Amino acid sequence: MTARTLSAHDPATWGPAIDEAVDVVANGGLVVLPTDTVYGIGADAFSPPAVQALLDAKGRGRQMPPPVLIGDVRTLDGLATDVPAHARLLAEAFWPGGLTIIVRAQPSLAWDLGETHGTVALRVPDHPAARALLRRTGPLAVSSANRTGQDAALSAADAYRMLGDRVRVYLDAGTSPGQVASTIVDATTPRLRVVRQGAISLAALNEVAPVRGTDGLLPDEVVPDEGVPDEGGPDEAPGDPEGADRPATGDGAAG
Repeated sequence: MTARTLSAHDPATWGPAIDEAVDVVANGGLVVLPTDTVYGIGADAFSPPAVQALLDAKGRGRQMPPPVLIGDVRTLDGLATDVPAHARLLAEAFWPGGLTIIVRAQPSLAWDLGETHGTVALRVPDHPAARALLRRTGPLAVSSANRTGQDAALSAADAYRMLGDRVRVYLDAGTSPGQVASTIVDATTPRLRVVRQGAISLAALNEVAPVRGTDGLLPDEVVPDEGVPDEGGPDEAPGDPEGADRPATGDGAAG
């Protein structure tokens, strides 16, 4: 089926475009949507065939599960369990916005996002069209709207050049305002850690809660001398993409 590009610039006129995108999602299809970071390709998070179609469209394996976009911070507890207090502070401070938080998924949820090892990466996007869609569809599995290994799409036209008719509807809201992927924080343990630096700086995060950088250190910590053992042991928080038993965060995830 030929893809359709629909305008989502103006809340006063985007109603029919959002309606069509909602219908596509409800029927297991894929949509491209604008976000505050980069354009994303989205599918019903609770439809395993739709999520698999998303991965196939990107040329991506199940070892790189997509994040999930939600419309409101209040959805966090419906999808996650054992959320650390510091992660809640970050969500309250930076949602909607360019922060993705990896948390433990509710074990009762009937979804299959890939090899998540019991975790899910959540974000509330700061884009009116995206949130208008999410209010209608509920949680969407969303990854950057590109073929794996290519640059993230900053416009609907960019996304179409890479994804073509694999996607049913492209919501066009002009050039992405942020043009930088979200920062991803692993919050699957009380010791929060950045696993991908992006739109939100480590310094900004630490104004709200203690978050370690990709090097495992807080901003004011000093790297220990070589040969001096770290009494606390290695920081092995799930979500580190170098760990074999940790969720991959993907390439330029829109989430």
